[in-house]
Amino acid sequence: MLFDLDDTLLHRDEAVDNIFTLILENCYEEVGHSAKIAMRQKFKEYDKSCYGNNDKTKVLNSLYANFPPKHRLADQSIQDFWNEYFPKCFSINHQHINIINTLKNEVKVAIITNGSTQRQKAKIRNTRLNNCFDIVVISEEAGFSKPDKRIFESAIEKLNVKPGDALFVGDDIYKDIGGSQNAGIKGIWFNPHRSKNDTDIKPYAEIQSLEELLHLIQILNFKR
Repeated sequence: MLFDLDDTLLHRDEAVDNIFTLILENCYEEVGHSAKIAMRQKFKEYDKSCYGNNDKTKVLNSLYANFPPKHRLADQSIQDFWNEYFPKCFSINHQHINIINTLKNEVKVAIITNGSTQRQKAKIRNTRLNNCFDIVVISEEAGFSKPDKRIFESAIEKLNVKPGDALFVGDDIYKDIGGSQNAGIKGIWFNPHRSKNDTDIKPYAEIQSLEELLHLIQILNFKR
């Protein structure tokens, strides 16, 4: 059982809210309620446009350009700030840890995630997921990023399992489901918001919560 990290195991949107609050505290003085709402919305837009890019200086510089700060971080300081504090902005639903540990009794479990090795490892460590998985594959280390099928092939090779005996759970229909299925792995679309699938990609299954995986594993009779 293979998992995406951000927006599947961890709630990235909440973490973006948390780091925005830290940016306000470090770079701005008193900000009115309406201005704060506008700033947060723009910040999330900038973050989304740069999602997947390890260099986060553009995110803050875009915010600075529209909302001049009292204290501006230099470009290198922005990257250092993001690397240090963003991983700490994540929290874990403890039910998710219980689900992973339950699955681990029956199947091999792994994470495949795009992103900076430093930040992704810090997220996993800070949310105490580091002891829950057999392996973790990060794009910066692997040299391939989802949806490249080679990052999925690297993971199942390390797990010593065949593609047809693996499932991948992720929220991104293109990168996660399309990428995994190109590698011959069944893609389980994690879709808690019930988004519409406007692509030609057909997930093997669709779930709205990780709790549904336990039932799915029993049906498929997956074993380690």
